Amino acid sequence: MSTPIPVISATGLFTPADSISNEELVESFNAHVARFNAEHAAAIEAGTVLALSPSSVEFIEKASGIKARYVLSKAPILDPAIMAPRIPERPDTELSVLAEIAVKAARQALASAGRDPKDVDAVLCACSNLQRAYPAIAIEVQDALGVEGFGFDMNVACSSATFGIQTAADFIRAGHAKSVLVVNPEICSGHLNWQDRDSHFIFGDVATAILVESKDIAPPAHWDILGTRLKTQFSNNIRNNFGFLNRTAPEGIGQPDKLFRQEGRKVFKEVVPMVAEMIVAHMADLGLEPTGLRRLWLHQANANMNRLIAERVLGHEASPDESPTVLDTYANTSSAGSIIAFHLNSTDLAAGDTGLICSFGAGYSAGTVFLRKVA
Repeated sequence: MSTPIPVISATGLFTPADSISNEELVESFNAHVARFNAEHAAAIEAGTVLALSPSSVEFIEKASGIKARYVLSKAPILDPAIMAPRIPERPDTELSVLAEIAVKAARQALASAGRDPKDVDAVLCACSNLQRAYPAIAIEVQDALGVEGFGFDMNVACSSATFGIQTAADFIRAGHAKSVLVVNPEICSGHLNWQDRDSHFIFGDVATAILVESKDIAPPAHWDILGTRLKTQFSNNIRNNFGFLNRTAPEGIGQPDKLFRQEGRKVFKEVVPMVAEMIVAHMADLGLEPTGLRRLWLHQANANMNRLIAERVLGHEASPDESPTVLDTYANTSSAGSIIAFHLNSTDLAAGDTGLICSFGAGYSAGTVFLRKVA
């Protein structure tokens, strides 16, 4: 009996209604800076407190390439007295907000593939920002959709989606499932320190979904998975220390290290070569040449990082067609970023075209998924 061949049948995308432009964000942040510096003027003068520096649209766009971000809770983020999302808790009898946005993306993917939820064997929730420890968000999504079988959560930070794709593909190869739904709901605004000049602009909210299936049941238009590869290497350069054990140390709650933080220059210097070398090695093992790579759907974290990675892989500076970006309008959406890029920039490719979904992030973690379009 031949080994089943995993493919990507469809993807889905949920985008929040509200967006924050860099101009709006800078106005809010600078109002916070002015308030802080005025309130601590004496201490700043005495040298016991450091004055905060204002941000600017030019600084944000040069550092990241980001121009706007979608969010679920816009007004509180822009309020200088709050500067954080305010998403009310829901009773246990209601669908959680993370499951809700995952379901919306999942329904779009299922509809695109002409698939009924009862045809799906498993749901994997692969994302950075899980709303709770248990019950698993994946099982909640499974229940909301009416999927039978099983589900579980997994977190490998920004690489969660590619790790989820390989996990789903492995289930199919092993014969444990024929149709696996991978969802990536990311409410990144909740873990972002909106008062930190170096990172207050980085993240946005979104949800994506990927339907990974056995080729023998896939719709005529699908993507063959040529190969997947995963890599992790421990680093503290991107970290978030918040978790349920923080309740045992209440003095730590609300401290900056319980939110997203990173050593940006170190991340840039270490991750770019790691990811480029991983892509080139995987490509060689699959017998692929850079000239045959039609498109790169890279993790949407930083425009400069993507430019350098693409150049090292292709041997020349990539055009927007070769390496499309959604970073400018979506910002960094963690695990969902490369999937958004694929979802919005893949229908124009012809049968036989080859592309790469690649993620990288905290951990460090990285994942590559080489695809070839069918029909």
